[in-house]
Amino acid sequence: MDKDKIKNFAEKVISDMGAAMATGMAYVGTKTGLFQTMANHGPMTMNEVIEQSGLQARYVEEWLKGMTCAEYLFFDPHDETYELSDEHAFLLASEGSDHYVGGLFYSVPMMLGVAPRVADAFVNGGGVPFEDYGHEGVLAVDLMNRGLYEKRFAHYWLKSIPETYQLLADGAQALDFGCGSGRVSIALGSAFPNSHFTGIDVDATSIETARSTAQASELQNNVTFVHGSTDLLVADGGYDLITICDCIHDLTRPLDVLAELRGLLRSDGVLFVIEPKAADRLEENIQPLGAMYYGMSIFHCMTQSLAAGGPGLGTCMGPAELEWHTREAGFSRFQMLDIKSQTNQFYAVRP
Repeated sequence: MDKDKIKNFAEKVISDMGAAMATGMAYVGTKTGLFQTMANHGPMTMNEVIEQSGLQARYVEEWLKGMTCAEYLFFDPHDETYELSDEHAFLLASEGSDHYVGGLFYSVPMMLGVAPRVADAFVNGGGVPFEDYGHEGVLAVDLMNRGLYEKRFAHYWLKSIPETYQLLADGAQALDFGCGSGRVSIALGSAFPNSHFTGIDVDATSIETARSTAQASELQNNVTFVHGSTDLLVADGGYDLITICDCIHDLTRPLDVLAELRGLLRSDGVLFVIEPKAADRLEENIQPLGAMYYGMSIFHCMTQSLAAGGPGLGTCMGPAELEWHTREAGFSRFQMLDIKSQTNQFYAVRP
C-alpha cells in the first residue's frame, strides 16, 4: 500500500470530523444567538460575550475556542479577544437575507438525529417519514429557504419567464405544490397583489405554520393554504403558474403527482421547478456540494420517500432524470432556465 495515500486520507478523515464538529458548534451559535451577539461588535473578550449573550460561562468559553479552531472566529492572543468578522457575520448573522447560511446548520441535528434509524433502514428497508422530523424539521427547511424566496423569487427568478411575470402582475391564479411553511406563496402574494396564490402540502405542521405566517403578514386576501394533496383541487386547467420547489425528488408518487399538476395547468401555463444543483454524471458531483446533497438525501430526502413506499429519487437526481419524469407525466416542453445559483437549478416545464 501507498503510505502517503494512507497519511493523506487519515488527514482527510480528521478534517472531515473537524468540519462535522464545526457544523454542530455553528448550530449552537445559530440556535442560541451567539453569532448575532458577536455581530458588529468587533473584538470581544470572553467575559463580554458571556455577559451580552446571557449564556452559561463554561459553555460559551468552549464554544469560542472551538469556533476559533474551526476558523469561524478570529482570536487575538495578545488582547485575548474573539471576533466575528463582518464578512463572516454577513453569512452567519443575517437571518432573513438571501445569503444567510444558518438554516444549513439548523438542519444538521435534524438529519443526523435520525442516523440510527436510517442505518437500520439500510438493513431492514423503509425509512424515516417526514412527519417524524417534527417542528424542528419544518423550521430547518424554512430557515434554509426563507431569505431566498423572499428576496429573489418574485423579481429575479420569475423574470426569467417574462410572460408569466406579466400575468401575475395583471392578475392570475397560481399554485405552490409542497408549499411547506408557505414562504413562496407569501412572497409572491406580497409581490403580486392582483393574483391569488394557493399553497398545498400534506404535512399538517407545515400548513399550520404557513397559515400563521400569512396571518401575521396580513396576506389573507390573496393567499390560501390547503392541507392535503392535489385530489382536493379542481382539475380544470385553472392555474397559470404552478411552482414546485425542492420537492419532486422527495415524492412518493412523482409521476402521478406531475401528471396531476399537468391537469391543473392552463394550456399555456408554466410549471416552475426548483431542484438542487446536481449533475447527471456522478463524477461531476465529486465536490463538497455533491457530498452535502448526497448526505441530505440519505438522512432526509430519499429516506422519507422510501418510508412511504416511494421510489426514493434522491436529492441528486439531476436534470436528465427530471426531464424524463416530466415528459413521462405528459409535459411536452422542458427548459433549463438561465438563473445563477450556487445551490439550485431552475426549470420551466410546459404542457
